[in-house]
Amino acid sequence: MGALFSFVVVILLILLAYVGVAAVGMQSFFGIVIPYVAVLVFLVGVVYRVIKWGKSPVPFAITTTGGQQKSLEWIKQAKLDNPSSSTGVVGRMALEILLFRSLFRNTKSELRDGRLAYGSGKWLWLAAMAFHWSFLIVLLRHVRLFETPVPSFVNLLESLDGFLQIGAPRLFLTGVILLLAVTYLLLRRFYVRQVRYISLAADYFPLFLIIAVASTGILMRYFFKVDIVSVKELTMGLVSFNPTVPAGVGAIFYVHVFLVSTLFAYFPFSKLMHAGGIYLSPTRNLANDSRAVRHVNPWDYPVKVHTYDEYEDEFREKMIKAGIPVEHYPAPSPEELEKEFGDKDAGVPAGKEE
Repeated sequence: MGALFSFVVVILLILLAYVGVAAVGMQSFFGIVIPYVAVLVFLVGVVYRVIKWGKSPVPFAITTTGGQQKSLEWIKQAKLDNPSSSTGVVGRMALEILLFRSLFRNTKSELRDGRLAYGSGKWLWLAAMAFHWSFLIVLLRHVRLFETPVPSFVNLLESLDGFLQIGAPRLFLTGVILLLAVTYLLLRRFYVRQVRYISLAADYFPLFLIIAVASTGILMRYFFKVDIVSVKELTMGLVSFNPTVPAGVGAIFYVHVFLVSTLFAYFPFSKLMHAGGIYLSPTRNLANDSRAVRHVNPWDYPVKVHTYDEYEDEFREKMIKAGIPVEHYPAPSPEELEKEFGDKDAGVPAGKEE
């Protein structure tokens, strides 16, 4: 039901933008108002989530570990899986953010002939890497529409992305890879029983939405051509806060912009926000130095504690009578000393005089 609901919502979004532009003529609304609102919601939402995470109390080191902690010199430490310094944390975070190291080490389990077997799960890692990196490159390529002159790094990315020189306009590999990778992630939720069981509408909706964004972008570039000069005039007007709606921009462009705006507005309040949350995750960004540094909760409620010494002082006699060992026995009385040693003044036991 979650998948069907999400699919229907995305189809309705597409129809809403298409009918609004093609039938009602709401180009200004979908080309100017919606993008501004989406960017505003995106910025406010990201700031809100970051501040909320930043206020979360983390008094102790709760690092997720996967190796030997720093201990004795002759015991080899896993410096990336169990970092004890800021340098190790930076290295671990870099591998996690850029290469998804923990996902690379992921394993899958399944029953084979009644036995639980473990195997490699590298396809998920490969699809995640392809999806995230291609998405990033596609976003960076779109900088061309918002800058004049076009930055040199954008021209370099386009040269590398379209090095196969297939078709006219040339085929950008990242657009195809993005669509294939997100499709794999969606199909995985359908066909892997365990993943399907825990999947909700909030898991399916961003996948369908990204597929729609990538599909409309590919359709615009290779099948339903739009006037790129008019598109850049519109985008430059948006970034300069002097927006205009030029003529000759097809309805599919406004559908694409509306879907992208929906993704931007939805981003801070969805699971997609893990892109920013990983930097604030205490299980990743803290050093596991609990053996070297004492972590004290700074906001512990000031309560009166009853130490063991105080407890023993209170119950020492009863503990001794019950045969319970104590750390501090009471000092013997003069009568007990006399009985034990004889002459209490001399301090020498009876019968031991020289």
